[in-house]
Amino acid sequence: MSCAAGPRVRAIATLPLALTSCIGAHVYAGELAQAATLLDELNAVAEATRTPIAAYGALLLAAWRGLADDAVKLIDTAEAEMLRRGKGFGLTITGDTRALLYNSLGRYGEAREAATRAKDNPPVMGVEPGLVLSELVKAAARSGEPDEAADALRRLAETTQAAGTDWALGVEARCRALVSDDWAAETHYREAIDRLGRTSIRGELTRARLLYGEWLRRQNRRADSQVQLRAAHDAFSAMGMEAFADRTAGELLATGESVRMRSAEAPSQLTAQEAQIARLAREGLSNAEIAARLSISRRTVEWHLSNIFTKLRITARRQLRT
Repeated sequence: MSCAAGPRVRAIATLPLALTSCIGAHVYAGELAQAATLLDELNAVAEATRTPIAAYGALLLAAWRGLADDAVKLIDTAEAEMLRRGKGFGLTITGDTRALLYNSLGRYGEAREAATRAKDNPPVMGVEPGLVLSELVKAAARSGEPDEAADALRRLAETTQAAGTDWALGVEARCRALVSDDWAAETHYREAIDRLGRTSIRGELTRARLLYGEWLRRQNRRADSQVQLRAAHDAFSAMGMEAFADRTAGELLATGESVRMRSAEAPSQLTAQEAQIARLAREGLSNAEIAARLSISRRTVEWHLSNIFTKLRITARRQLRT
């Protein structure tokens, strides 16, 4: 009995790590809906096995989604827990996701502060120092700290050159463009788009298009700017990266182009588990009954219903029927 149970126990123990890794892969690929579905599965596994899980996948997803209030609360909570437990590698994740979020919102001073704190922490879950440093380059360059940006780029290049991948070198080229004179910046932006375009890292590619479009607008090349910004806005909107999409929309408006805003009547996509809970609630099951049916806690059902109400823009359970 114990021999047979051993492999199953080990498999269950490694499942949260595997799911978290998959969440990260989907987020970097710009597949936020798939990542959210896996996050639901991860939470369900954690509840069923009473296994505590790190919030790394949830943090990464929240930062790229760019829903500021929710993301900041999640990051604050995780950071406090990492500090309490003395997990320096966990602070790399919270610092990187905080810097990413604030850069997406254009809050560069706060992004710079977060990345500065995180850059010397140990790497974890694929968030090597290079990713934190890339956020620092952006934040420092936009905060009027060119020397700090250049120093972060120098450290970043040590990592990216050693890696030698299109992802690493594409991010380096994008950062190099931020600290370059006008005559050289365009070459670096084009290289960043070319290299990142060969990868599946859609979020970083689209950020390169946004930055290139911003640069073109400042060069008074309005038509060229609109091409890059329109492509970036469409991609960010399709991926559900709301803060980046809103920033890109602002840049497009500044070029004189009208922007099709997200429809107030088009609800955000429900994850698989949210859809299941919504269906059961619509059928008249109570929160306790839904929890028992899905082997999750009543509190988790309440949390999902809160998300469902927000996404569907409803305020009462009875509205699920319509």
